Amino acid sequence: MEAIRPGVDATGAVSAMVLAIGQPSCPDVLIDSLRPIAGVGHCMVFTFADQRSARCLLSTGNIAIGPDLGAAYSEHFHTADPNREAIFQRAKAQHILLPNFARRMYPRGYRKLFFEDSEIVDKAATAIWVGDHCTYVNFYRTAAQGGFAADERQRITAVAPVVAAIVARHCQEHAAVADPADKLASLFAAGGPLSVLTAREKDVCRRILDGFSSEAIAGELGIALNSVFTYRKRAYEKLGIASQNELFAIALRLMTAPRPLN
Repeated sequence: MEAIRPGVDATGAVSAMVLAIGQPSCPDVLIDSLRPIAGVGHCMVFTFADQRSARCLLSTGNIAIGPDLGAAYSEHFHTADPNREAIFQRAKAQHILLPNFARRMYPRGYRKLFFEDSEIVDKAATAIWVGDHCTYVNFYRTAAQGGFAADERQRITAVAPVVAAIVARHCQEHAAVADPADKLASLFAAGGPLSVLTAREKDVCRRILDGFSSEAIAGELGIALNSVFTYRKRAYEKLGIASQNELFAIALRLMTAPRPLN
């Protein structure tokens, strides 16, 4: 795909990315859109929940060992990434544009695996906090491409904030579709309207939402049928509802509500 000339509007490419949010095609659309904007060869996305853990959310482009790099970074090398310090120093910031790439910033083992073995010669990076999670987006150029030209770096810098927001939203939507059980479990986490319930009331309501009968709930939890009725009654009173249908309505509203980006 031919590179966009300086001064050409990238609105069409960004629009394509927006329309692909939550779709299986999003990684391909992302890299196909970034190539004409700034000749991006590969894109890799990680998430941080805290300083002790990282997870690779997306790897797409022309680096054959991209998935292996993502796994290596998540398991160990994230602790050696100098960008991580800047990310956590600005925790909860709306958008973080990270320093320009320089090999000297990285330890030798990191440089060998991520730049020499993979033939990465240049990168740009950005990050965005969404609630308690940070989405960290990396744009790479390989040896076959050479480094970013000045105008390409200017363009990737200009679109980085919106790309980071698009990627963060896509990862939210994809997780909601791919892991409905996890999504349902998250409804009972601290901070939500269902968090007012006791642990046993949550156990009962979760199984109601999973389609269990009262008898099946009693058997699953190893409690008397009357206890199931008692926990259900207490839960409904706390939630201000009177029926199973109303419980489903609460769950549906929570599961379909978009989570705000910071």
